[in-house]
Amino acid sequence: MPELPEVETTVRGLTPVLAGQRLATVEPRRADLRKAIPPDLRQRMQGAVVTALGRRAKYGLVDTDRGDTMVFHLGMSGRWRVDPAEPLAHDHLLIETEAGRRLALNDPRRFGFLDLLRTDAVDAYPPFAAMGPEPLGPDFTAAYLLDALAGRAAPIKAMLLDQRIVAGLGNIYVCEALHMARIAPSREAGRISLPRLERLAEAVRAVLVSAIEAGGSTLRDFAAPDGELGYFSKQFLVYGREGEPCACGGAVKRRAESGRSTFWCPRCQRS
Repeated sequence: MPELPEVETTVRGLTPVLAGQRLATVEPRRADLRKAIPPDLRQRMQGAVVTALGRRAKYGLVDTDRGDTMVFHLGMSGRWRVDPAEPLAHDHLLIETEAGRRLALNDPRRFGFLDLLRTDAVDAYPPFAAMGPEPLGPDFTAAYLLDALAGRAAPIKAMLLDQRIVAGLGNIYVCEALHMARIAPSREAGRISLPRLERLAEAVRAVLVSAIEAGGSTLRDFAAPDGELGYFSKQFLVYGREGEPCACGGAVKRRAESGRSTFWCPRCQRS
């Protein structure tokens, strides 16, 4: 599933094509995404000018001069294609700008979705309303984590994946950040000291920034709008490396938990 770096990469790829452009054509083509495309999406988006693009957690945002925001989620296999030669079977939405640029939202597995909100109501959108701070934003600090995790007996990995604690973190980057911070995924969250949380907050930011610079991670389906694959997977220190040596001399371990794989090094992530 595309995580925060992949969505950020997507938004950055769409920005030069869409920002400031009038949408000449907006054509919903298939209704079989995770939920139906809003029936008034064409009416409200066609003819509008895109004023800004952004991201909230793992969701992309497209604002228009009509006070609307189109929200997109890429699900398991979604991606935007820029200037496609022709539509494909799983293109769910086609857009053409007055400048003649074309975009197609393609999602073969159909776990993604589109929604349309009033821009002034975005913060109250149910998926966003209870979210914690953005991990790349100023509110994500060690002091925040100390307060948010106080008294929590759950493992730190589970807490970082809880969108109410931090918005947008996913399995891959949590595994990598915990390894960089030398904290065991199973460590009781409420018992991690402030200095170690400072190291963790810094590691989360560093991993995400590096992943965005590498265009995200392509493990199965993800590609940026220009077709480029994400190359951060070549920098993984523990994720997907079960049995391989860690830089510390230990060996990377894997265990399955709630349908996810956790990768860590017992030698340098002891507690």
